[in-house]
Amino acid sequence: MTSDNGRQSDDVSRRMFLLASGAGVTTALAGCSGSSKDNSTTESNDDSGNSETATEESMGGETTTETQSSKLDTSMLSAEGSSTVYPISNKGSSYWNSNAPPSDGEYWGSSSEGTVPGWSEIKTDEHLADYFASLYGYETTGQQTNPPFPTTVGLSHSGTGCKSVRDGLVDIGNSSGPITAELGISEKKAKENYVDHVVGRDGQPVVVSKDIWDAGVQKLTGAQIKKIYQNEITNWKEVGGPDKEIYCVGRAEGSGTDTAFRLNMLGSADAPMPGVDTRKGQNQQVKTVVQQNEGAIAYMALAFTGPQVKPIAIEFDGTTYKPDKSAQHTIFDSAYPLNRDLHMYTKKTEQTPSGTDKQEAAFINMFLTKFGQKVFVEDNNYIPLPTKDIEKERNKLPEQV
Repeated sequence: MTSDNGRQSDDVSRRMFLLASGAGVTTALAGCSGSSKDNSTTESNDDSGNSETATEESMGGETTTETQSSKLDTSMLSAEGSSTVYPISNKGSSYWNSNAPPSDGEYWGSSSEGTVPGWSEIKTDEHLADYFASLYGYETTGQQTNPPFPTTVGLSHSGTGCKSVRDGLVDIGNSSGPITAELGISEKKAKENYVDHVVGRDGQPVVVSKDIWDAGVQKLTGAQIKKIYQNEITNWKEVGGPDKEIYCVGRAEGSGTDTAFRLNMLGSADAPMPGVDTRKGQNQQVKTVVQQNEGAIAYMALAFTGPQVKPIAIEFDGTTYKPDKSAQHTIFDSAYPLNRDLHMYTKKTEQTPSGTDKQEAAFINMFLTKFGQKVFVEDNNYIPLPTKDIEKERNKLPEQV
């Protein structure tokens, strides 16, 4: 393997957290304009989930939470985290904030020019965000670009998203890896403190640079990929390719894509990968590195693949999974070993012991419809949930009014 030595630096972005105090206590996330709605407590957590709590009353602040004002929260809902979940969450946020009218057949509703997929399931005379928010008791605005409450989505890593929702910095933590692995907590602790909302799936592909694809390396076995990342195979000629050194690209440690790959391919979230030459913090950065370097191999999210960054077929235990939906076995199948859930995590608090308040539920529910699965999941090249799984996820949300 080549060493990076500055050619492709490990430019993993790290979010900085700013703590400001005013009449009350407000916690903000740099790069993300949202903040936690749970203003009754200020928490400081370590990675094990332990926290120290101070009441806002002792700080002289005044609370304006939903429980005290008896009104639904219309402040900005914030999400943060995984670059894999980002295309889904951010597109949903954009649609929500646009609050398109039902006459808009391109983004929402039906018109003479077309009908949005999933519209037949909904059929309403309300604007987009108005409709989903009204299911949880919000008053509609009837105005484009003026939803019942605004939303924002920050881009970082799964680990950052999970820590941000844990620390009360955002309402929703986006993650492409399980929160147990991202925070290093037990399943019991995760269920006690968080609600896992699965909004789609990713048939995580392994990609190669165009020169390697064109040289005929369009399929590898799981064992071969494992050996590449463990530095046991270092030249493409060892797997039937050209005599060219392998440039091995990995995602940043702490990203859900990295966590999921290690879990599914290597068997452990902290399995060593000595073959990696460079790590990148975002899927887009990985895509760029593969495009710009010959002899490259990487793992990434489906939404970021393309003509210059092509997914290869992978053989596991005699079954070959192809990046082709028409094949008998594809990377879009639930049986594909690198298939993974895409998560939106919410936190259980004293104010919301169920773990999901009405504001969060209104937004998340939008993704758990045929409309949401088609427009936000499938159209981003991810895998929509089957009907039974959609119903399972809906049952995690509070009852609609």
